[in-house]
Amino acid sequence: MKISGRNRLPGVVTEVSIDGLLAQIGLRVGDNHIVALISAEAARELGLKVGDKATALVKATSVMVVKE
Repeated sequence: MKISGRNRLPGVVTEVSIDGLLAQIGLRVGDNHIVALISAEAARELGLKVGDKATALVKATSVMVVKE
């Protein structure tokens, strides 16, 4: 599959929680954890389960940078 998005974060699925029309998907990306809310239908179509390799594609109108 080819896609124009460049903000790709490959990781491993750590959580799949489907409730009603939404699914909460957790991904471990290196030392970081990302949570995505997607439709339950999409989660089922993808067949997501804990331990699967998956990639988060990020599209945002703004990105903030913080320095501690």
